[in-house]
Amino acid sequence: MVSITSGPPVLFIQGVNTHGDGWQPQVDGLSSRFTCLTFDNRGMGQSERGTGPLTVELMATDAAAVMDSVGWESAHVVGHSLGGPIGLQLALTARKRVRSLALLCSFARGKDVGPLSWRLISAGMRMLVGTRRMKRRAFLELVVPPGANLDRDALAERLAPLFGHDLADQPPVVKEQMKAMRAFDVLSRLGELAGLPTLVASAEFDPIAPPNLGRTAATGIPGARFVQWEGASHGVTLTEPDRVNALLEEHLNRAVSAL
Repeated sequence: MVSITSGPPVLFIQGVNTHGDGWQPQVDGLSSRFTCLTFDNRGMGQSERGTGPLTVELMATDAAAVMDSVGWESAHVVGHSLGGPIGLQLALTARKRVRSLALLCSFARGKDVGPLSWRLISAGMRMLVGTRRMKRRAFLELVVPPGANLDRDALAERLAPLFGHDLADQPPVVKEQMKAMRAFDVLSRLGELAGLPTLVASAEFDPIAPPNLGRTAATGIPGARFVQWEGASHGVTLTEPDRVNALLEEHLNRAVSAL
């Protein structure tokens, strides 16, 4: 999806288990000032799975192809969760195509993701063996902060169109996405991105990509800025879009001014 405006181009790359419409809250908030492009990663939504092993490198090639399809030589790149590694890989292999980089609830080494915790283990078990309602509510425990006063059934219904499926379900490609994510590691190469305007933002209660992973990535990229969203979790882009959009707009305006 392309939101056509006369503003600078921004490519949004989604993470595991979510199609491109998961960026709708950001597109709604930013499209009056930026030209926003979203897409479904392969095997999600309307994108075909294709053949061969699924890797972050392949998905970065897909992201470049999406830019080609709309005639963009370069863009500001925003990635959430697995979308961050895809953006990092794109920047490392095709630096001229990336004007700036924003890594949200993300990481530079996949094997560090989802450190074992009771919160993660409990939710994971219920997502596997619970009723459909239990699976939805367990999934939400991974994307909203603990103790949040929310109508979780209503929230699951509201989020389903943004994820592209009922939260009780997982598309078949999710296991492959997770495998590709675990194999990704560019920690030793982050220094190559010196000079690239980069924002790294993490959520305080994120059990999937805890803030220490974001800090590590930001430390490795010379000049990168690190921000922590207090009181938020992995799904902050969906649950608190105003906070996310304000930070992204600030970052993008800084990056545009620096060009």
